[in-house]
Amino acid sequence: MTQPLVAILDDEPEIRHMLSTALEDAGFRTTSFGRATEFEAALKRTAPDVCLVDLGLPDRDGLTLVHRLALQSGASIIIISGRAQVQDRVTGLELGADDYIIKPFEPAEVVARVRARLRQAKPGGPASDTAHFAGWIAHFDRYVLEDDKGEEVAFSHAEGEVLRLFLDAPKRLISRAQMQESLGGVAGESFDRAMDVRISRLRTKLREDPKNPRLIKTIYGAGYIFLGDVRWG
Repeated sequence: MTQPLVAILDDEPEIRHMLSTALEDAGFRTTSFGRATEFEAALKRTAPDVCLVDLGLPDRDGLTLVHRLALQSGASIIIISGRAQVQDRVTGLELGADDYIIKPFEPAEVVARVRARLRQAKPGGPASDTAHFAGWIAHFDRYVLEDDKGEEVAFSHAEGEVLRLFLDAPKRLISRAQMQESLGGVAGESFDRAMDVRISRLRTKLREDPKNPRLIKTIYGAGYIFLGDVRWG
């Protein structure tokens, strides 16, 4: 079995070497880059399973790159950054990152976070990558929603994780604690804000009335319920 590939984007050679060594010792394959242009060119030739992305890049805004990756790549995205403010973490998660690790960090923590992302990326419910519900088709292999007229709208990897969580458990209450346990991340303000943003974006893409959504209902103080009937395959 081919080992998962982790792509590392950081302009500091010491950090790239430290992460590559730790991940390879843990059984992963790695590829590393010091500039965003090299990283993006490599993505056209290969598809990593996880991307570790520094925000302080010399040739590209890191947050813009994270957002583009979230929309165009099926890889899990973990930000590694010295920016420690809550708002920086919230913004990174809102733009589509799956996790956020603050520098300085222990290599063992990064390895553990990568393993956690890969575990969560494995399908936990139906084996199919296609779900039908309320006139929509969710294509998880292509990260697009297709309406009954064949029009498509893309969703990010992070949004897809939330959508799949709902579609795997229709008409059942999903609490914040269950979302945190299933999707990973650190419970708290930044996680809650990120979930709110992902759900809001999903509602927009599903053309929901924000004041009276018919599919993803908020149960205040308890969590969320997905009200549609779902057929996989």
